[in-house]
Amino acid sequence: MTSLTKAALPAAPLDGARIDARTWIAVAAGMLGAFMAVLDIQITNSSLRDILGTLSATQEEGSWISTAYLCAEIVVIPLTALFTRAFGVRYYMIGTTALFLVFSTLCGAAWNLESMIVFRMLQGFTGGALIPMAMTLVMTRLPASKRAVGMAIFGLTATLAPAMGPTLGGYLSELYGWPSIFYINWVPGVLLIAGMAYGLAPEKPNFKTLFNADWLGIALMAMGLACLTIFLEEGNSKDWFESSFIVTFAALSLVGILGWVALSFTRPDPFVNLRLYGQRNFLVATVLSAVTGMGLYGSSFLLPLYLGQIAGYTPMQIGEVIAWVGLPQLLVMPFAAALSSKVDNRILCSFGLLLFGGSCLMNAFMDASTGYDQLMVTQVVRAIGQPFVMLTLSNFAMAGVAPKDMPSASSLFNMTRNLGGSIGIALLATALSVREHFHSARLGEAVSNYALPTQQRLEQLTQGFIAGGVDPATAANQALAVVDRIVRREAYVMAYNDGFWIIGIVLLACIGAIWLADKVKSPGGASAAH
Repeated sequence: MTSLTKAALPAAPLDGARIDARTWIAVAAGMLGAFMAVLDIQITNSSLRDILGTLSATQEEGSWISTAYLCAEIVVIPLTALFTRAFGVRYYMIGTTALFLVFSTLCGAAWNLESMIVFRMLQGFTGGALIPMAMTLVMTRLPASKRAVGMAIFGLTATLAPAMGPTLGGYLSELYGWPSIFYINWVPGVLLIAGMAYGLAPEKPNFKTLFNADWLGIALMAMGLACLTIFLEEGNSKDWFESSFIVTFAALSLVGILGWVALSFTRPDPFVNLRLYGQRNFLVATVLSAVTGMGLYGSSFLLPLYLGQIAGYTPMQIGEVIAWVGLPQLLVMPFAAALSSKVDNRILCSFGLLLFGGSCLMNAFMDASTGYDQLMVTQVVRAIGQPFVMLTLSNFAMAGVAPKDMPSASSLFNMTRNLGGSIGIALLATALSVREHFHSARLGEAVSNYALPTQQRLEQLTQGFIAGGVDPATAANQALAVVDRIVRREAYVMAYNDGFWIIGIVLLACIGAIWLADKVKSPGGASAAH
């Protein structure tokens, strides 16, 4: 296996080696691919209503459009190490991107919900590989001294794309119709293929690795991760363990993941090396990557929902608010990269978590009038913090990993972050509905027909409607409906605040966990662990 690995993935250049323009173009193309794949996870969210209208589907059925993509993506990420050994980096990247573009086009041309779900699943399976491959290119094609720059750009793909997905989707849908959110992939896709064809030398494929692969382990992994994603994505809408459907998928995910782990530790050459979790830095980094994934995708899930439901913003207006969590990162990331090779990364990560968690706690004091002006500050604070977190966690994960294990390390790190995102959204969606019911009940107790302020408010509203020409009986009913809407709105605002409290507290708690890792300064194999 080692010889095959070396054939597909040459050792990284020695520190101080000159990197030519072709290599930089290949790395940049890889980053473009990762950005495109992460972007497509959430790009359908702001356009979902239009898509469902065209495909004649309900909101609940429509959730499978995102679930199908996530399932396929999470399954293919651990397989990239195997496919890289079998096809070589160049052919695999070009082939999987070409297929991604074909399936993206078919998504835009989908004729019913079923076809859309199938094409989204195939799109996820081909696009998911692009995420870990970008990280692998940084670690194997750049010398240690240049990896801070590479990891900084990779960190941007992880933090910018979830923020820009709903923004870009909203703009494109409003201007050109929802199919354009899929057709736009041709722009970065063609650039990626050209960059890989020019920047990477062809490698001789080694198909023997596919025949000798642990296909039982792969099947168990696919079943476990896909069922876990379905369990997390569909659990809230189906009332979790009250549903036999959810219980079934929870059981299948448990069987699949435990079986995969057991087989991996009994085989000398597993398709992905789970023994990496035995390295303390890697374990701490991947666990925190999952938790920050919860924060990253969770905040990108809560804020657009709040702005659409409470503030009544259009997708384009929501995009303008969300953009403030993206744009400052372009300025912050080079600064974070420069510091990462000079300052203990535990300090930088703690600083990032403090700002990221703090911005979520700032969002936990919203009211029904909160909008663009009030949210801009919290978005900028979050934008300053996120690059420090994502860059340093990547450095911790890859510190001291042997060249032959780079594809496995990259796959597991990115898989864990995506899983964390799914867990975060599932927990927050459940917390949102549970807390909304709780706050509705509590507010309902205070705003009762027997309370004098309520009676006075109802009387004022009723008289207002009567003055507008409505008969007294209808006016009284309309006044009740107005008060009921206000109570529901306030209950939702309080529930959104609770969601941000949860994210903020969890992120701040991670500051203690990062100090369990060893000291790391420079990225990659040259990291000094003390």
